[in-house]
Amino acid sequence: MSLSTTNKPKIPDYDHIPQAYEGPSFEKTMKLRQANMNPGLFLYYKNPIMIVEGSMQYVYDQNGKRYLDAFGGIVTTSVGHAQPDVVKAASKQMSKISHTTTIYLNNVIAEYAEKLASTMPGDLKVCYFVNSGSEANDLALLMSRLYTGNYDVIALRNSYHGGVASTMGLTSHSTWKFNFPHSFGVHHAKNADTYRGPYKRDDPDAGIKYAEEITDLIRFGTSGKIAGFFAESIQGVGGVVVFPDGYLKECYRLVREAGGVCIADEVQSGFGRTGEAFWGFETQDVVPDIVTMAKSIGNGAPLAAVVTTPEIAATLQQRIHFNTFGGNPVSCIIGKTVLEVIERDDLQERCSVLGARLLKGLNALMDKYDTIGDVRGKGLMVAIELVEDRQTKVPAKERTANVFEAAKDYGLLIGKGGLDGNIIRITPPMCIHEADIDFLIDVLDCSFAQTETN
Repeated sequence: MSLSTTNKPKIPDYDHIPQAYEGPSFEKTMKLRQANMNPGLFLYYKNPIMIVEGSMQYVYDQNGKRYLDAFGGIVTTSVGHAQPDVVKAASKQMSKISHTTTIYLNNVIAEYAEKLASTMPGDLKVCYFVNSGSEANDLALLMSRLYTGNYDVIALRNSYHGGVASTMGLTSHSTWKFNFPHSFGVHHAKNADTYRGPYKRDDPDAGIKYAEEITDLIRFGTSGKIAGFFAESIQGVGGVVVFPDGYLKECYRLVREAGGVCIADEVQSGFGRTGEAFWGFETQDVVPDIVTMAKSIGNGAPLAAVVTTPEIAATLQQRIHFNTFGGNPVSCIIGKTVLEVIERDDLQERCSVLGARLLKGLNALMDKYDTIGDVRGKGLMVAIELVEDRQTKVPAKERTANVFEAAKDYGLLIGKGGLDGNIIRITPPMCIHEADIDFLIDVLDCSFAQTETN
């Protein structure tokens, strides 16, 4: 890969001809959206783009322009847009039956549950299927309270756990700013951020030190007994914050001593994306009591899950739990196929190899541009934090926005994160290639150079 900004980066060659777009124009689509959709929805970019087709790691606008999707691996697709095996499996199932609730037997959901549970360590073997990460975390919250008989839960600052009322209470800061004053018995601990927090990466005891606040919250913020502890294994929306070694292990110990269960939110860090392990919590050498997952699980389909132990699962027999569309055979066959593709194509290893290539390129950019204060992440879950000054670490909000816009114009789609919107998030589909990584680095190089002079 090069770090030259002499020539405009060329997107890698790709053998796919997009279909001719025959729908309403960009202008008509914008008017329809403004007239008939929730005004609370937002659009990326000053000049928004309209995506009408995708193929593996690429997406296309209505004019046939191709973009490298370096963000959709989290929010839309894990194994590739319109991945052929997934499309075939979904189409075949649609031709049979697209919906049968869990009050009837269906082989697809049962076979998928068995395969998903086989990826889990320990006694995590009971699956509940829902439609979104918000529902999954809401159900995990219910489970923790029923099982323990306690009410208070602990979550982390800078977190994101979903967009329904209960999970908004779990969420604190990140980019969504759901700062509810009454958050349903939730107490927020300071997150273990070794870039902005008091304990840095060179401190071998940073994990233990950050976990001490859990003790304080239990002692002074609750009755001494709690229902559970929620934590993303790597904080995603908050800017890909990777916890120091030993942090979750110590947190889990303290929580269990207080009668609580430990919930790992794997919505963004799961399914091999870290490269090191299939599940993000495994990089911290812990086994949670409940695991929630969504997004990558269904490659863009409405699918999410909660996996827990038989003992905890049994508590739901105290209530009638029913989800009309959770576990529908179309979503489940997609989820099963996603697991098969990840295994067959060794996508976890791809995340490891290409993640190392990506981090190497980003660190080279950090040597070149002082505005890059930090580069971090694991596998293909990576972030760049931009600052005005490396000593003061004042967030470089405007520079981030300008780089974000410039990259789009070059044909690269990236994400943003963090409370101040100064963190570039890079989470491409796991089918990405070496040439794509090089293109990504070159585009960011050009974008940083362009915004430095503007």
